[in-house]
Amino acid sequence: MTVLERPAVAEVSKPVRRRVPPWRNPWRRPYILGAITWLYIAWSLLPVLIAIQFSFNDGRSRSVWQGFSTQWYCCNEGSVFEDPSMFLALKNSLILGIATVLVATPLGVMLAMGLTRWRSRTSAAANGISLVPLVTPELVVGSALYLVMINLYQFVPLGRPAMLLGHVTFTVSYVLVIVRSRLLSIGGEYEEAARDLGASPMQAIRTVLVPLLMPAIFASAMIVFATSLDDFVVSQFLFGNASNATVPILLYNAVRASPTPALNALATILLVGTFLALILTVLVLKARRRGTDESALETLADWG
Repeated sequence: MTVLERPAVAEVSKPVRRRVPPWRNPWRRPYILGAITWLYIAWSLLPVLIAIQFSFNDGRSRSVWQGFSTQWYCCNEGSVFEDPSMFLALKNSLILGIATVLVATPLGVMLAMGLTRWRSRTSAAANGISLVPLVTPELVVGSALYLVMINLYQFVPLGRPAMLLGHVTFTVSYVLVIVRSRLLSIGGEYEEAARDLGASPMQAIRTVLVPLLMPAIFASAMIVFATSLDDFVVSQFLFGNASNATVPILLYNAVRASPTPALNALATILLVGTFLALILTVLVLKARRRGTDESALETLADWG
């Protein structure tokens, strides 16, 4: 067969690019989803921003803007730091939040370590029970704690001791979940390496495992503080008398009477404190996530 007699080869046709409609393109910008998200954010934040605005009102009105002033925060009769009841409620909230952090955080860390190492048939049930406070309605927790305090644990008086026990009861689960997730991501390699290099079990936990857990411990402590600071339901059941009232309880009781912009100022202080705790948590997690791993490796090198 000569060259002229060879059969012709069919040309390969190029794929035809069809124009995809914008509404069927999966990589298009989500304009509708973005608009819905921003509408939800505006709907959620607008009442809060209005409340913050009227905390700087020059008059006593909480609905008519009368000029800018900081008189409802301090240095004026009826302001937050001049009103004894408001200042006491703010102090009670801070003391209760700090005490809850100091009790719930170590307890949650120890529970997380114990449940991570527990290998038995009942460990799964124990893990599930430890998460019950997270899924139980707060109203049920508060009423149950109140009945227990007045009927069974009568040696614990209503007020700050009962409130502390109540806050620790439902916040320790937050520490447990956060620290345990960090433990599972770390694994047991670092601790086993420290043991192989001659460290005792307690030395391995103290010098290697705890530094690795510090970002999670700090994050859980800040979340516990913010949760305790904002809690109303459990505190309302257990606060006893007005001398133990926290900021949420005072706001609830005062808003039904003759409220002034000082209540807005008090709520703004509480809101700022909560946001600062959460922002500090995010910053510390980003800053220390890599540094803790490097410090653990340096510790292992020292052991070696």
